[in-house]
Amino acid sequence: MGKSLSSNEPHKLTLRAITWPIFIELFLQTIMGSTDTIMLAHISDEAVAAVGVANQLVFFAILIFAFTSTGTAVLISQYLGAGMRLEAKETAGISITINLLIGLVVSALMFLYQGPLLDLFKLEEHLSSIGHSYLSIVGATLFLQALLGTVSSILRAYGFTRDAMFVSLIMNIIHLIGNALVIYGLFGMPVFGVEGVAISTAVSRAIALGIALYLMYKRLPIKVELQDYTHFDASKVKKILRIGVPAASEQLCYNTSQMAITAITALMGAAALTTRVYTWNIMTFILLFGLAMGQGTQILIGYRVGAGDFDGAYRQLLKSLKYSFIITILIAVFVAVFRIPLMTIFTDNKEIIHMGGQLLLLCLILEPGRTFNLLVVNALRATGDATFSVKMGVLSMWVIGVPVAYVLGIHYGLGLYGVWIAFIVDEWLRGIVMYFRWRSRVWEKKVLVVKEEVASL
Repeated sequence: MGKSLSSNEPHKLTLRAITWPIFIELFLQTIMGSTDTIMLAHISDEAVAAVGVANQLVFFAILIFAFTSTGTAVLISQYLGAGMRLEAKETAGISITINLLIGLVVSALMFLYQGPLLDLFKLEEHLSSIGHSYLSIVGATLFLQALLGTVSSILRAYGFTRDAMFVSLIMNIIHLIGNALVIYGLFGMPVFGVEGVAISTAVSRAIALGIALYLMYKRLPIKVELQDYTHFDASKVKKILRIGVPAASEQLCYNTSQMAITAITALMGAAALTTRVYTWNIMTFILLFGLAMGQGTQILIGYRVGAGDFDGAYRQLLKSLKYSFIITILIAVFVAVFRIPLMTIFTDNKEIIHMGGQLLLLCLILEPGRTFNLLVVNALRATGDATFSVKMGVLSMWVIGVPVAYVLGIHYGLGLYGVWIAFIVDEWLRGIVMYFRWRSRVWEKKVLVVKEEVASL
């Protein structure tokens, strides 16, 4: 079957070795978003609000790309766990082609229909104009992110999480330098403002994609060949979709619910909208460790179920949950203690600082629930059990989350406090239900790679 995976053999991978580079990569990605926000704040709070809303659409598009990259990561992990290296590299080639095609379509739609899409948020005219400037550049180049996300997922699935981290580091450095040049006019550069941030985003993604592709060809034990990009094996595509479509549907459901809540927040005024953007930036840092543990756990559980080690997979989630709860709570406490200084990084508006600080206190309850939900869903997805979480997600987010946010936030006048209470109810409810699903071990019947396939090699 070709070269071995050397130091990246499945049985040699550990949660710590996989997770820490993913954590740093996610941290760098978050820094990239927060850096945009901080630098845009030097232009105006209105620029922050407009780009924050525009990025809701960008994130929505990126989640569409996730259906291929998520399904690919799970399938490759199970193939590698079963020792099927040839099938793993063929899956990599197929997934890159699929996401390139999807990325080109989404980029074209985002560029052509940016006006009607922004109108969904009922923004004031001057905010909408800023959003148009941003989306005309970032939206048109989203296919770069589609490819970058897929290649990075392939590297992580093979255990090369440090390479994916390196790519993210380079992208952030380039983006930071680009922002400084076009926002502050360093070295005589003209000041472009929001348009400059968009250009910097596109250029940094393009360079990062080139580096990621180079590393993929350098690291993979069996190189992806030209025919792998053009030969669509129906069985592999079906398996990718079996995981990817439900996973993306769940993420799209979450993102659309967040867009609905953003629209609800916009009814509360510009101050509430800006507060939500600043507070969400800080909250993201609390969630990072849980996200990293979720991705690392998904890789390891994929290897174990591919090898038929169901008991090992079951114990792995329980171990990951214990570590994630402890770290998440500690980070949430730190943020709660320093909530006011953290808010002043973004703004000197006392109303926004006070409101944001109160919301960060509620994160002591919210963030453990988000981590709980995230890890169990990732574990179920790694086994091939991805459909149930979608059904639960639709029920919880749209039947409970969004209505509760509106009723408490608008009808009863609790504002953003009501919205955060809705977040808490949604995350904890989904996490508890998913945990009982894991304990039932129904997922053992959902694996994508069975022992009969290994025997045929």
